[in-house]
Amino acid sequence: MHTVDHVDIQRFMGDWFVLAGRFTILERGAHNALERYTWNAPEDRIDITFTYNKGALDGPIKSIPQKGWVEDKTAGGHWRVSPLWPLKFDYLIIDLADDYSWTAIGVPDQKYLWIMARDWKHPEPIVTQVVRRLNAKGYKTTDLVVVPHQWPHP
Repeated sequence: MHTVDHVDIQRFMGDWFVLAGRFTILERGAHNALERYTWNAPEDRIDITFTYNKGALDGPIKSIPQKGWVEDKTAGGHWRVSPLWPLKFDYLIIDLADDYSWTAIGVPDQKYLWIMARDWKHPEPIVTQVVRRLNAKGYKTTDLVVVPHQWPHP
C-alpha cells in the first residue's frame, strides 16, 4: 500500500478526531475518540495518546499511550507505532487533505483503517469523500464503524 507523497510531520502533530474506521479490539465501542500526536524532539519520535469514552458518550474515559517513529524520513508517510514494548506496527498515512483537515491511516494488509479529522462536527461528508478516494486507490473500505462524538464531554 502506498503512502502519501509528503507529510509535514510538524503540521501533522496535534489533535485528530477519529471519525470512522475498522478498529483493533482495544478501540471497539469507542466514543469521542481522539488521537493526539506530539513531536518528542529529544527522542526523535512521536508521542501518541489515544483517548476515548468506553461504550457511551458519557462512558469511562480510557487512554492508550503509544510511541511512533517515522520510518520514511523523506516522504514521512510510513511510521512504526508501538502500543507496548517490544511490539511495533506499520502505520501508513494513505491519504491526507492538502490543508491537513482530514487524514486516512491504514496498514499493509488493510485489516485496519482510521479516518480522522481536525474537527468532529459534520463527519459524514468527510468520511464519504475519504472513502471515495480510498476506493479509487484500491484500499478496502467495507465494514466501517462510525465513532459517535459529542464535545465537550456530556
